[in-house]
Amino acid sequence: MISEKAASPAFLGERVKLAPSLLSCDFTRLGEELRAIEGADWAHVDVMDGLFVPNISFGLPILAAARRASALFMDVHLMIERPERYLRDFAEAGADGMTVHVEATPHVHRAVGLIRELGKRAGVTLNPGTPLEAVRPVLADVDLVLVMSVNPGFGGQRFLPGSVERVRTLRRWLDELGSAAELEVDGGVTPQNARLLAEAGATVLVAGSSVFGSDGPQAGLSRLREALS
Repeated sequence: MISEKAASPAFLGERVKLAPSLLSCDFTRLGEELRAIEGADWAHVDVMDGLFVPNISFGLPILAAARRASALFMDVHLMIERPERYLRDFAEAGADGMTVHVEATPHVHRAVGLIRELGKRAGVTLNPGTPLEAVRPVLADVDLVLVMSVNPGFGGQRFLPGSVERVRTLRRWLDELGSAAELEVDGGVTPQNARLLAEAGATVLVAGSSVFGSDGPQAGLSRLREALS
């Protein structure tokens, strides 16, 4: 259960990290877009292979370019089959943390162990239709748990309301373990649901369309910060 301090209005903005999703940025201006989100906590990098999800995004060269352009924590979400094949490559390209899907590999423990051996923060996630019990066996071994609040594969999707209860459940499980792992939410995060997610126990909010909107990333970040204040 979240402590009274953690749930208090004054503490939410301090506790919750914002991670703009580069999937929504303008790739013709990648360096400028990264500079425009200075003040965010992390940069979220969605890697899609067209197999695990029905879309192809970007891979190692884009991550390496982002790493050269920014000192932000690179939070790499691997939506790819058998991610353990590429963990070392992504680590060398500049990932600070890597998150793998339980559905994408039969060897989740091994993948988590490899990420840690590479000196990176290890995360685990699952699709909205996958029971939360699928991640429970590795909760004590990870630095981050990601709740997908849309079906992965495309940006700009509408938030799935049932995700809030999934956040609450995972928050309880992590607290029962005494885990300091981050609890991240990705998909349809807006100023309208950011506070609800934070109060449910999320500590990292990924936002794409809400940040890289028509009035610029700083305005988008400000709206999210205000929602958490």
